[in-house]
Amino acid sequence: MDHGVALPYHRMHVVPAVVALASPTWQREVWLDPEEFEDLDHIVHVLFDDFCDADDPRPWLGQSLRTDEEVELMARLGAAYGVVQDAVGADAGDEAYLDAPSWTDVVAAAARLAQVMVRNDHVELSRPCEEG
Repeated sequence: MDHGVALPYHRMHVVPAVVALASPTWQREVWLDPEEFEDLDHIVHVLFDDFCDADDPRPWLGQSLRTDEEVELMARLGAAYGVVQDAVGADAGDEAYLDAPSWTDVVAAAARLAQVMVRNDHVELSRPCEEG
């Protein structure tokens, strides 16, 4: 069931952050470039502090997350990220995270979540076209 999005501005930040976590190429090309604004720290703030809480995403259902599936997948992403953070240390640089053996689990969890979020948004955005 789609609970809608009460905070579309929040979702506008969450979806691209998840997509960035799903793209190892983006991560290396953008996050490791000192001239770029976006880095892993930015993504973590979006997903854990500012617009969602990947450690406890349930309260964000109907806020920046549309469905129970998105909540479940966000929790998996948060757990996968936590494993890497525990392994490399919270103060490690982006490259240490990207080189961690368990980073592939973060990318896989983000890829699945990105697929679901984009599909859900597409369904919602296409409703007016189908109705009218």
